[in-house]
Amino acid sequence: MKNKIKAVIFDMDGVLIDAQQWHYYALNRALELFGLQIDYEQHLRRFDGLPTKKKLDILRKEKDLPLKLFDFIDQLKQKYTLEIVETCCHPQFQHEYLLSRLTAEGYKLAVASNSIKNTIEVMLTKANILHYFDFYLSNQDVVQSKPSPEIYLKAIDKLNLLPQECLIIEDNENGINAAKASGAHVLAIGKIEEVNYINIKNKISVLEKGLC
Repeated sequence: MKNKIKAVIFDMDGVLIDAQQWHYYALNRALELFGLQIDYEQHLRRFDGLPTKKKLDILRKEKDLPLKLFDFIDQLKQKYTLEIVETCCHPQFQHEYLLSRLTAEGYKLAVASNSIKNTIEVMLTKANILHYFDFYLSNQDVVQSKPSPEIYLKAIDKLNLLPQECLIIEDNENGINAAKASGAHVLAIGKIEEVNYINIKNKISVLEKGLC
């Protein structure tokens, strides 16, 4: 069989960890100190999947948020996010089952997230799934974050595979565009419950039938 799927690369927020609202509330809590807020629908439409500093840069251009406040707001946002994680992040059976089965079947597994390293490690540890992955990449490992494909290209290279041998699991427009631009196969999901063993194996089966 030509170009058999050998690895699955996961985004984290909204894919492995149901953290979209956590990031929204944490950032807004930090922004409120300076009289700013992001509407939730706007966040989903324009900000979802972007690193915090990219979100702040948009606010700088549109709301005159001073550049000198970026680091302080970013640090506050990370602090508030981790507070939520400590309370709300728990193991999910469907993900532990999925990852244990894929591991047993010989697939290489990786995470490529627009979050920072510490957030990725804390969330995956709290969810009891960090040990399943060969490695993870953060926005600190690349020059350009998603929607640039750089993080996925770097992950594919680190796996020592061809893009056609990899399946990427993504949930938002920025991530999906990055995944497609990498040349890998993409499974776009609408909600975290769709990230399960049956759906991913069905996608791999369909792809491999087409690759024969």
